Amino acid sequence: MISAEGRWGVPTGQAKRRLCAIFAADVAGYSRLVGIDEEGTLSRLTMHRRDVLDPVILRNGGGIVKTTGDGLLAQFASVIDAVRCAVEVQTLMASRNASEADGMRMDFRIGINVGDILEQDGDIFGDGVNITARLEGIAEPGGICVSARVRDDAAGKVDYAFDDMGEQALKNIEHPVRAFRVRVVNPPTVGPPGQATSLGKPSIAVLPFQNMSGDPEQEYFGDGITEDIITALSKARGVLVIARNSTFAFKGKAVSSRQVARELGVRYVLGGSVRKAGDRLRVTGHLADATSDNHIWAEHYDRPVSDIFALQDEITANVAAAIEPQLYAAENLRLQSKPPESLDAWGCVVRAMPYIWTWVSQKDETGIALLKRAIELDPGYARARSLLAWIFATRVALGNMDFERGVSDGLILAQRAIDLDPDDPWGHLAAAYIFTFTRRFGPAVEELNESLQRNPCFALARVILAVTYAYAGLAEEGYRQLEIASRLSPRDFAQPANLSIEGLCHLIAGRYADAVTAERRAVQLRPDFGTAWRTLTAAAGLTGDLEVARQGLAECKRLQPNLSIAWVEKYHPLIRAEDRARYIEGLRLAGLE
Repeated sequence: MISAEGRWGVPTGQAKRRLCAIFAADVAGYSRLVGIDEEGTLSRLTMHRRDVLDPVILRNGGGIVKTTGDGLLAQFASVIDAVRCAVEVQTLMASRNASEADGMRMDFRIGINVGDILEQDGDIFGDGVNITARLEGIAEPGGICVSARVRDDAAGKVDYAFDDMGEQALKNIEHPVRAFRVRVVNPPTVGPPGQATSLGKPSIAVLPFQNMSGDPEQEYFGDGITEDIITALSKARGVLVIARNSTFAFKGKAVSSRQVARELGVRYVLGGSVRKAGDRLRVTGHLADATSDNHIWAEHYDRPVSDIFALQDEITANVAAAIEPQLYAAENLRLQSKPPESLDAWGCVVRAMPYIWTWVSQKDETGIALLKRAIELDPGYARARSLLAWIFATRVALGNMDFERGVSDGLILAQRAIDLDPDDPWGHLAAAYIFTFTRRFGPAVEELNESLQRNPCFALARVILAVTYAYAGLAEEGYRQLEIASRLSPRDFAQPANLSIEGLCHLIAGRYADAVTAERRAVQLRPDFGTAWRTLTAAAGLTGDLEVARQGLAECKRLQPNLSIAWVEKYHPLIRAEDRARYIEGLRLAGLE
């Protein structure tokens, strides 16, 4: 491993200082693995990044700052989230490595620290980062090493032990650092659990939110939020939600998630509390996998009590928007140990989800194959058809699929999905996305409104509505829709897409430097995000930063070899000729012909 200074760099110019949890990971013995089988090692590392590290980091509220060969650096606002993320990564990797020969196992080492960082242009620097890299270096293969500050902040709040490693003299770090080894007491369950889901779907019980303030009026508020969340989650057609009368039987009782799951026959349990202090109200929510009692999502909302009903609606929308993607992610982890041939239609759809959320250029046909298999198993499964249409639309947008064939096949699939299940928002979303990329603004907005009518908490539909407005030249409305999506789901898997759409809005509004900043962050989170690289290249060209523009163009051509001015003119979804001309001018300045 190269030095922390050489690996993570030093800041230049203005930088912002703040405190955060820093997470670093690399592969133990990577050079040896590369020496044995370079191509196979790179392929397996890419697969582990795509299937484990990247989605687990994002799901736990982290942001990937940069990747360097076999390593990555991420930051978290919460120490607890960082530690849980590390344990989840190592648990999953242990399961994936079980079938590998001893000499070919790919074991990650993870280091976590809390420190003051300097942030500039989406990158982070400082002693806190360097210490994290050194802690990673002394972690055992498959292990987690943390600083004393991390242990102090997390002890008693997570079900893990911290074994004292004593004071460690770390290279290029002036003072010794006390380090701790994380030991998992009750490992998270990643194999097939004992609790069955009903009808092949994830099942969830929403317990009455507890009144923690002693104010009887808040009792009704908590009950109202609970009922509204049950109603909102019921609109997520891939989720079986237990009815109110069954869950309210537990009101006022001290019960564990496992007891609720056993009595109601569910896998997931959502609970929460309401606390009023003065003119402010705090509402917390947490989602647990009842088979392991592990929390897979938690959030709190602090709001002024000015309009109690509007507050209830806002919190309900935020919780419902966050829960559905978390359930899909948890189900995907559960099914990873099953061979594809043993999956039912629902299982195939869940296993295909990582190939839907990534939104990056890819030659891997796994997601398409899984969805086609789901349709074979259940020809009436509307969601499988709409998701396959979505994949076709994303590939058309990225220039990785024949445009005419992708649009034609995608529309047929989307329309069939709508015919089979007109109340599933995904069918309308897929149709809208295809209309967006064929410059049909009116039909796209109509379908997106149909999608949102069926599920007002569908954050991804807001994201696509934002990009649809941006492509139509309505940058400020696009930005407004993006803000709504971000409020609904602030830790969404689509965060890189949100950043890229923000960059597009800035470009359309003539804020080229802001566009470059947003797109840089998007490609840091998703290095193979083709549309983000295109917008970054165009924006950098328009700012006159030709070095960044040329670097961006090289990435564009790597991801889309057929990219040309003619392709952009014919297929890029920008509707207004003047917007398209500016976009093309930026690409020309970068060197595109």
